[in-house]
Amino acid sequence: MAAKAKAISDRVYQLKITLRGSKPPIWRRVIVPATFNLYQLHQVIQAAMGWDDSHLHQFIIEGEYYSIPSPDDWEPVIDERRYALSRIAPYEKMKFVYEYDFGDSWEHIVLVEKILPAEVGRQYPVCIKGKRACPPEDVGGVWGYENFLEALRDPGHEEHESYQEWFDGEFDAEAFNLEAINIALQRVK
Repeated sequence: MAAKAKAISDRVYQLKITLRGSKPPIWRRVIVPATFNLYQLHQVIQAAMGWDDSHLHQFIIEGEYYSIPSPDDWEPVIDERRYALSRIAPYEKMKFVYEYDFGDSWEHIVLVEKILPAEVGRQYPVCIKGKRACPPEDVGGVWGYENFLEALRDPGHEEHESYQEWFDGEFDAEAFNLEAINIALQRVK
């Protein structure tokens, strides 16, 4: 059993996290330790995507719901802090859902692209690639985000000024800052 635990601790998962419904796609490719639990993965997704972690979240894996249990839950959830990535996603090509902000319903498809040996001396978690900026919090989901971008592009749009004021400046939907993401990921333990 100790050998199996050692083998798992020497593994990392390469995950592709894609914001469902985003066109063109908004995604991140991250590498995380196989031993990370789902709560740690939640923190990785928050940092990699650029969310503020100010809303509830859940993972949906093979019909089961994982989150941090609360007496206010409508339905019981499985405690995400008790399940390592290696346990809930033991195979490459496995997919599951991470949902953030139940009002805006930001659903992310998490794909296990590869399970690899950890590189000696490399720090994990790490983001190795991605595309496009994360939508602003509370913009109204994918549909609200499309409206937000349309309004910012068109000075004649009825919501142009209010969105500019709300966002307080420029927003570049194509921006992706790998260095800033990796600095944020250094705080995930």
